[in-house]
Amino acid sequence: MYNLLPGLTVIEASSFVASPTAGLYLAQMGAEVIRVDQIGGGPDFRRWPVTQGGDSLYWENLNRAKKSLALDLGRPEGRELLQALVRATGQFVTNFPVKGFLAHDTLAEGRPDLITVRVMGWADGSPALDYTVNNAVGYPLLTGAGPEPVNHVLPAWDLLTGAYAAFALMAALRRRDATGEGGEIRIPLSDVAIGTVANLGGIAEVMNTGTDRPRLGNTVFGLFGRDFTTRDGKRTMIVVVTHRQWANLVAALNLGDAIARIEAERGVSFAKDDGLRFTHRDALFPLFEAAISARDHADLAAAFDGGGIVHSAYGTMADAVRDPRLVGENPIFGTAADPSGTRYPAAGAFATMPAEERRPPAPAPRNGQHSEQVLADTLGLSSGEIARLFDAGIAGGSGR
Repeated sequence: MYNLLPGLTVIEASSFVASPTAGLYLAQMGAEVIRVDQIGGGPDFRRWPVTQGGDSLYWENLNRAKKSLALDLGRPEGRELLQALVRATGQFVTNFPVKGFLAHDTLAEGRPDLITVRVMGWADGSPALDYTVNNAVGYPLLTGAGPEPVNHVLPAWDLLTGAYAAFALMAALRRRDATGEGGEIRIPLSDVAIGTVANLGGIAEVMNTGTDRPRLGNTVFGLFGRDFTTRDGKRTMIVVVTHRQWANLVAALNLGDAIARIEAERGVSFAKDDGLRFTHRDALFPLFEAAISARDHADLAAAFDGGGIVHSAYGTMADAVRDPRLVGENPIFGTAADPSGTRYPAAGAFATMPAEERRPPAPAPRNGQHSEQVLADTLGLSSGEIARLFDAGIAGGSGR
């Protein structure tokens, strides 16, 4: 946690991964993020993984450092309160539909400088999820050995979209500071996905070759990179991204003479050409398989580390949790008094600012924990009016 955005209040009305991620990143940098949910929790409030008591660890970690206002959004007065809150603050992040009571034009009535960042599925408003967008852009048919498609368990497009939404809000704020102009920014998962494909050269590649690249399993396209198994059964990934790493890898495995023979036979030099190493992997991989399978992992890891060679043994997520470098000794982690009552390493801001004090991770709120505070401080409602809203069931939550 860092205090880089003091004085910035953002209203978030969202669910699942992408939109809450945008709010999370803003909160971790010091913004006041007020998440507005249905009383009792929205559609993602119990999403797995959950504790034995049914508390969502997913929700708890995507909503750290936020405040929670619970309203009955099925009733007109609850919807009007959310509209008033958005207008009062001027910054809104949501994945609610384009049309309806949270349409930007409706919200901007009386607040023309309002900035709305809206996460969407498809640009035309059709629903989509990370997993369906990923299928549409073709990655599952490039992943694995085939022939069946392989879905990725990491919701990459959700996470990229959330980060892009936070970036877009900050860009819009900078413009508003300069011009006074607000506006709506729409960020469809489908555009983030296909735009990323384009940025990585994928569209140009298909247009140039007329076909998809072949499925390569764990082989890295265009580089010397693949998984190998050591003598003691450790499966490890090795990737060469610089010519120096290639030279050091060849030396560490004592393969100089064998590789020189392949170069002479094929009339090539692998010393400074990533593409040639990839193209001639049919000859290179067997040499490396034999050399790596003759040595234990610890021995190889020491040699690779000494040569600056990029490598990593495959491990489980449980292994990662026990890794001091990743978690135990990593300053991004700390503990917090979370609503679930469980204790575990919680992540704060991923960025590290050596000259700034890093605050410990903040807990997630309970549903409606800050309802009274937000209604009083942000909307300026009296205690009597707040009591009426609670008594009528329009506002609620654990804060009362």
